[in-house]
Amino acid sequence: MKRKSISPHTFRHTVALNLLQSGIDISTIAIWLGHESILTTHKYMEADMEMKRRTLEKIQEPGSNSLQFRPDNAMLAFLDSL
Repeated sequence: MKRKSISPHTFRHTVALNLLQSGIDISTIAIWLGHESILTTHKYMEADMEMKRRTLEKIQEPGSNSLQFRPDNAMLAFLDSL
């Protein structure tokens, strides 16, 4: 963290991304941030899409054994009792 540069803009950017990821309309975020143009706010959406892309790259391929759920015997017995 010592090498990170944290500024008031960092907090604004983080809040804007959190609002966007929570489903708040981008025009509402633009008004809340005081942007004159929605194009300025659109930069946050582009950053959000980049974050999603990087996250998806880290996810394992479908069909990987480590992602498959294996219920234990107690769970299987419960399901059989239904």
